[in-house]
Amino acid sequence: MKYRILTICGSGIATSTVAAEKCRKMLSQRGLDVDVLECNATDIAAKLATFRPHIVVPTTTISDSMLGGVKRFPGLPFITGIGTDKVVDDIAAYLKSIS
Repeated sequence: MKYRILTICGSGIATSTVAAEKCRKMLSQRGLDVDVLECNATDIAAKLATFRPHIVVPTTTISDSMLGGVKRFPGLPFITGIGTDKVVDDIAAYLKSIS
């Protein structure tokens, strides 16, 4: 199964791109096939409707009401490098549980 991940930051350029690249690499290393898309906070509703992600990874503050019930995982570890393996393990476990 190919899993869809939406990374979100304030501008859709910097931190969401870093988080997206690390998600791709680290989840692929765990044997998961992922499609990761970056976006900015103002495009969330449109991206949720068209991309239909299994999870979101915001690197900025996003209210739960904006996510339409899509499962969220913290994006800050992808930026700081602190706790990244734990978050990726949690994401991998969650994605495997929904297939």
